[in-house]
Amino acid sequence: MTESAYIRKREKVAEHGQTRDLTYPPLPEALPVGTYDNHTHLEIADGENPIDFHEHLERAATVGIMGVVQVGGDVETSRWSAEVASTEPRMIAAVAIHPNEAPRYEAAGKLDEALAVIDELAAWPRTRAVGETGLDFFRTGVDGQPAQFRSFEAHIGIAKKHDIAMQIHDRDAHEAVIEALLRVGAPAKTVFHCFSGDAAMARIAADNGWYLSFSGTVTFKKNHDLREALSIIPRELILVETDAPFLTPQPFRGRPNAPYLTPHTVRAMATHLATDLGDFCAQLAINTERVYGSWQEGLTVGA
Repeated sequence: MTESAYIRKREKVAEHGQTRDLTYPPLPEALPVGTYDNHTHLEIADGENPIDFHEHLERAATVGIMGVVQVGGDVETSRWSAEVASTEPRMIAAVAIHPNEAPRYEAAGKLDEALAVIDELAAWPRTRAVGETGLDFFRTGVDGQPAQFRSFEAHIGIAKKHDIAMQIHDRDAHEAVIEALLRVGAPAKTVFHCFSGDAAMARIAADNGWYLSFSGTVTFKKNHDLREALSIIPRELILVETDAPFLTPQPFRGRPNAPYLTPHTVRAMATHLATDLGDFCAQLAINTERVYGSWQEGLTVGA
């Protein structure tokens, strides 16, 4: 979801008189071994008292989250992500036109122009992924899908051109996303952000060496399919994320999310896998650095 979509969602909630707890949850117990939040949106303010990205990163560091991948969804947020990551050692960037934004750019005759900006930003040393890109058949109707496909395939090309990872947004479009990846050829490091598939899809990912990134949704009681997929995917292909400020893990579902809440998801995953928490944190960190490289490289001089 992009910032504009998020604003529209909050306006709709207010329209219907719905309420939610807008206070940030307390700090969780720190992880025994540091790891990373593979996908977050720190440009989006949330909560009763929104905090800036510096405070988010400080809070994250106190509980063992060593760094984040800050993800853009349009030209503006992608540029912001790349610029901030250039001087912030705890942040690297992912840049893209979100699939729900692609039809809007296309309708305005500006999709090619926007993709050219993403291509430019993808060359920056602290931009380590193209994303989030992909297909979303939940929020975009049939008329907008050709623009999504065109944008997705262009992003695949950009990721391969710059030899960086790709983060996929896939909502109600599993088969179409897989077909496109196999037809066009997936980048060497392909990540399913906020994985929402099942065990069968996890097997396809494993066969192709694609990474699955699990968000707070894996902690939701009803999501047995996600936990089954977690059991099946090889440990070396597992990543973790918040997708903050969305998808807050249990026991704080519905409240604002932030990178410092990653430990709740990590602990739930380790418990499900019946594995040592410290070993699991270390594996997640190794996997994340394998996909994105070092958080300490490529910083602007003087940062």
